[in-house]
Amino acid sequence: MAVNSPLPIAAALKPVAGIEIGFAEAGVKKPHRKDVLVLKLAPTATVAGVFTLNRFCAAPVQVAKANLDGVRAGAAPIRALLVNTGNANAGTGAAGLAAAQATCTALAGLLGCAAEQILPFSTGVILEPLPVERIVAGLPQALSGLTADNWYNAAEAIMTTDTQPKAGSRTVTIGGHTVTMTGISKGAGMIKPNMATMLGYLALDAKVAQPVLDQLVKTAANQSFNCITIDGDTSTNDSFMLIATGAGSLVVDSVDTPEYAQLAAAVCELSLFLAQAIVRDGEGATKFITITVEQGASVEECRKIAYSIGHSPLVKTAFFASDPNLGRILAAIGYAGVDDLDVSKLDLYLDDVWVARDGGRNPAYQEADGQRVMQQSEITVRVKLARGTAAATVYTCDLSHDYVTINADYRS
Repeated sequence: MAVNSPLPIAAALKPVAGIEIGFAEAGVKKPHRKDVLVLKLAPTATVAGVFTLNRFCAAPVQVAKANLDGVRAGAAPIRALLVNTGNANAGTGAAGLAAAQATCTALAGLLGCAAEQILPFSTGVILEPLPVERIVAGLPQALSGLTADNWYNAAEAIMTTDTQPKAGSRTVTIGGHTVTMTGISKGAGMIKPNMATMLGYLALDAKVAQPVLDQLVKTAANQSFNCITIDGDTSTNDSFMLIATGAGSLVVDSVDTPEYAQLAAAVCELSLFLAQAIVRDGEGATKFITITVEQGASVEECRKIAYSIGHSPLVKTAFFASDPNLGRILAAIGYAGVDDLDVSKLDLYLDDVWVARDGGRNPAYQEADGQRVMQQSEITVRVKLARGTAAATVYTCDLSHDYVTINADYRS
């Protein structure tokens, strides 16, 4: 089960004016589970997204990116998002592209819009053909159940190996205007940034100009979904979408305004909550680990070192065993690729315990103190480089026996 992450409460997930949600049990992979999701948008909505940088990006990612590019070039606005779980439609070549486009065409026909106004998303097994006919057959059921308060069902409908749905809502007041936002995410394995392997959808009811939303989604991703790692694998299907429905009273048409700054802060906070929920539900995870690297010469080198620690199987298995074999962290720092790093100035902390001082074991460090921290379900690793003022934080989890079991059995 997820580490210190209670189940979302359906009644606490706030409807966002300008978006309706429906789902279906289409049998994409298994019967009797929610596996097709439709998010229908008001004509006033703007949509922006960031996607995987995996060169083998899935067919729906390619179609969604192309359709968003069309909007920026003056095409009609996006009217719906279509998500399926159980099949990634990745590694499927030209047939996969045709399948993704076919699902868009089918939904567009039912909504009375163009296929280019639909954004498709898929998650599940790679290298298997998409069962288009099952998804298309499930669309009438999804549309018949469209409602504004279906966020909990939406979170369930995009799960794969997740042990629980991930969702949250926020209400903020900006310039006298109330803004409601709700988001969902999915992901438990094959998690690494650029994007982090996941699907995420966050909707808010403000009216946000397309260029502003394009900037906001990148900012939010860089402060949340691009700060997590579970196993170091970047998926083919990563997508994080930000939807501004335009149904509320707040209007944001420039990034150089106090309103934008306040909205960005709220979006980033909810995005980080959704991203951390993915790490807390990491496949087989028993611990949630925050890695902060401080006093770096640049944010880039701080991130390099943080990810080197967070990706290390030796570090992650030590955390699982509650074994303070903390030299593994120093080793991971050393091979992170910061070639001019002066390790003689480096300090390492485990929560409140000062482990390494000036590049060596702190004379005051006692292994019992390290073990005390390692036994906690939430742990902070802090590294001080003594090179500058930059800092970066990454969130990860331990690596357990169950991770191997889950991934060995994934297709069965």
